Amino acid sequence: MPSLGVGRVPRSVPMSAGRIFKNSSSLAPTLMIQGTASSVGKSLLVGALGRIFTRRGLSVAPFKAQNMALNADVTPDGLEIGRAQSLQARACNQFPEVAMNPILIKPEADDEAQIVVLGRSRGRASAMQYHQDKTELRAVVVDSLQDLRSRFDLIVIEGAGSPAEINLRDRDLVNMFVAHAVESPVLLAGDIDRGGVFAHLVGTLALLDPRDRSRVAGLIINKFRGDMALLRPGLVDLERLSDRPVLGVVPYIPSLRLADEDSLSFSQRNRQARARPDQIEIAILQFPLASNMDDFDALAWEHDVVVRHISHPAELEGADLVVLPGSKASVSDLDWLRESGLDVALIARAARGEPILGVCGGCQILGEKIFDPLGIESSKRLPSEGQTGLGLLPLETHFEGTKCTRRVYARAENTAGPWAPFTRASGYYIHAGRVRRVPGASSTAWLEVRSEGEPRWERDGAVSVDASGHPVVFGTMLHGLFENETPRRNLLDFLASRRGRARQPGPSVPTIDQELDRIADGVENALDMDALERLVDAQR
Repeated sequence: MPSLGVGRVPRSVPMSAGRIFKNSSSLAPTLMIQGTASSVGKSLLVGALGRIFTRRGLSVAPFKAQNMALNADVTPDGLEIGRAQSLQARACNQFPEVAMNPILIKPEADDEAQIVVLGRSRGRASAMQYHQDKTELRAVVVDSLQDLRSRFDLIVIEGAGSPAEINLRDRDLVNMFVAHAVESPVLLAGDIDRGGVFAHLVGTLALLDPRDRSRVAGLIINKFRGDMALLRPGLVDLERLSDRPVLGVVPYIPSLRLADEDSLSFSQRNRQARARPDQIEIAILQFPLASNMDDFDALAWEHDVVVRHISHPAELEGADLVVLPGSKASVSDLDWLRESGLDVALIARAARGEPILGVCGGCQILGEKIFDPLGIESSKRLPSEGQTGLGLLPLETHFEGTKCTRRVYARAENTAGPWAPFTRASGYYIHAGRVRRVPGASSTAWLEVRSEGEPRWERDGAVSVDASGHPVVFGTMLHGLFENETPRRNLLDFLASRRGRARQPGPSVPTIDQELDRIADGVENALDMDALERLVDAQR
């Protein structure tokens, strides 16, 4: 990296840029990214470093002790982890595993969440109940991290929020507790794009106690766009005030097809302008507890698609497709639909023959009934006859104690769905409710799915058609379907054909791996990689 005129980490052992260093001790060294706040880019910096060191020949694993997110993924062995750690594992060319994210918190209310430990749900807990379990959970965190260190060459660790939350210091499970547990150097990142980055970095250090402050080895400024000549005097002052080297200024990377933070609220996403006549408009309902919103990222990146996020009945008008996304609490989000009047608008839309898609929780809401006698999914007690859904699909949901988490393959071999047939796509299930067809229902399943190594295909979801036999409402419990090019293309072709036109060719959607390489290139060029290698080498 070109010199910024700022300090450098002292050299302990000579190391040339790009040198491949293999772990010679019993446990791998670590690097930890912490941030001045949420959404400063920690997740992507960890993924970028994972890919950089992987490209240099190391076996690298990501780690985040505790992730609070409604976006989750399923490991190959059917366990649940945060979506961000799954993406980071992909950046490292590794399969995701629960040791990379031993604790996942999935909020269900302001003071209540589902707690997932080592990939399995432990049920619902209040914030106070969760903090009372910290002693046991700390052991889980340390054991998971040490397990990774015994099997990989380098572990890149992500913190959460800010390490300077002084009201939570004694309950910390994910920031300085982890850094001290494995004596990891910490790189503190700040987001200059949101403003105030110098105060954020210096203020965070000032609020740390001396022991925690001693772990911070350097600073990173993220998302910079501007003239480095104007920034340089501030970097010199920042190093003087913080007594820490600035290890790099990472440029803002535009049009990146990767979520900046897995926990970033869906409500914070920009609302798009309405589609032009030559574009396809997809409206996604903004559930209060929407989950796995990255299901639709690939659709949004198509050249002729506009994706809008909506929360009012009038916003449905003119959309080519309305999507009910996944939900962490489908009963609660169904209540929200009714309170907002969106239920009436959706039923009227279906009656007009205008397409509606439901995914996972959205599919459950489109069904006829939701049963939850054990209170697994809903904090309110449902009537014995069940909660009435929108009645647009002939499905019933029965919540049970066992959660379904598995990766599957899917196919669509009939033409009753919204597209031409396809023979193979990949996806995953994360749901507690067992969805079954209402007895006597005449509609067909939308997809067929099976797990790796299983010979039998199972029916998934449903499609309802209008009087002319055209599909109108369709639902699936499968996440990740539209990351597959053929189902995505077929869906968009179907929507375009309803407007009486064919889609025109355009730029291809960038793959996730292409985007990971793009951000890794930007970070590698911006950071002082010699300094990072010295930090790693000093741990031997």
